[in-house]
Amino acid sequence: MARVPGFVHSDFAPVVVTVAERCLRRGYGPEGVPAGVRTGIVLVSASGDLASAQHVRATVETGGRIGPLFFFQSVPNSVAGHLAARWGLRGPVVCLSPTGDPYTDGVAEADLLRDDGDADEVLLILIEQAPDRPTEAVAVLLGGGARP
Repeated sequence: MARVPGFVHSDFAPVVVTVAERCLRRGYGPEGVPAGVRTGIVLVSASGDLASAQHVRATVETGGRIGPLFFFQSVPNSVAGHLAARWGLRGPVVCLSPTGDPYTDGVAEADLLRDDGDADEVLLILIEQAPDRPTEAVAVLLGGGARP
């Protein structure tokens, strides 16, 4: 898994980028998303960047100084924006902490974006970190009927 510039300590951003790019390459190949397609991103995570949050908490508790790259509250939004810029995606970016089933909540948000006309398709990314197991993530492209 490749490092992502600007993201440190945690595998949250690299995992998001890896699963999203695999999904986009599978859907569009190396040429990428066509210019006329508005692809939004919905990133769903109950934990957010848990590893960075735990690092910041431990650093604060011991009186240490937190580096500027640990503005961890923005990691989900930042990595989604990174993907949108890198792939030239032209739809909205939404990050959710699910209140119910993560997949169901993510699909509902993706449906809203498509039904409201904000996106032709949505890249749905589900990711969770836990302190006792590897980060788990999956990405799926929903919609896709409006390809030129």
